Amino acid sequence: MTIRTAVSDRFELITVPRSRGVPSFADDVARGLQGDPKEISCKYLYDDVGSALFDTITRLPEYYLTAAEAQVLADWGWQMVRLLDAPVDFLELGSGSAVKTRLLIDEALRVQTQLCYSPIDISTEALRQSSLALVEAYPGLHVRAYAGDYFDVLGSHAVRLGRKTLAMLMGSNIGNYEPEDARELLALLGAALRPGDGLLLGADLKKDRATLELAYDDPAGVTAAFDRNVLARINRELNADFDVRNFAHVARYDAARGSVDSFLEARHGAVVTIRSLNLRIQIRPGERIHTESSYKFTDDEIVALAATGGFAPAAAWHDRGKRFAVHLLVRQ
Repeated sequence: MTIRTAVSDRFELITVPRSRGVPSFADDVARGLQGDPKEISCKYLYDDVGSALFDTITRLPEYYLTAAEAQVLADWGWQMVRLLDAPVDFLELGSGSAVKTRLLIDEALRVQTQLCYSPIDISTEALRQSSLALVEAYPGLHVRAYAGDYFDVLGSHAVRLGRKTLAMLMGSNIGNYEPEDARELLALLGAALRPGDGLLLGADLKKDRATLELAYDDPAGVTAAFDRNVLARINRELNADFDVRNFAHVARYDAARGSVDSFLEARHGAVVTIRSLNLRIQIRPGERIHTESSYKFTDDEIVALAATGGFAPAAAWHDRGKRFAVHLLVRQ
């Protein structure tokens, strides 16, 4: 059951609850830390503290992805919104603060007087704040926002589309999913769209190991703080006693898999008690907890992945350093 809230005449917020049977934070932590190897899902890195730290990461010189994608949008956004023929509406997965999206909104409103923008984001409050800021900034904009997990929102058939739609999955967000999950997400998105609708897919490209590992392990230690914060979150929310300082952040590029894998590595052995789960976790010296894999692609791999969701290539753009790609794909 979806919950609709009309906040203003140009902003509607639709909340999509978690699907029945979807594991909770506690469930996932219990499963992941009792496994071998141990893991914590990357989606739990983004609580309020983690989201603030990640926002800082996007402004670091070593983390080139955000600036490279913004450069592509600044250089070619005018073309992206015109290739499908106006008028179009926008559907975006993972809007965040919608800073980069404004570049495309600006371009769309140059060729059409009205635009409906439908962002999907897990954080209800962030969604509310960014949506209200957008409707205030753009008199011709209507926002129909969906608060929930991408899979839940798309799988619930809650998304209502009117005219031709340009969907967006930016920020190399697709690279945060294991390949099977990425294919499932694109299939759900393809099912929500109609033939002729478009998808802008932003993805980080494969490159040398040094550049990739530096992007995920900056010298200032911001990424390390971001990674370790998930242990502090477990302490706060599940009444655990992780010694956060005992864990070093490690980022390694696995060329065979095409992913930068992040881990928390124990400097010393420890026994961690998670009181809310009635669990005691034994951690060996040097043992690693996997927290995230960030997949990198070639242009051909992006096209092949999108094809699994029913999308065909239409155009592609790169930043001036050829580090990042944005592909326009059309639903068949």
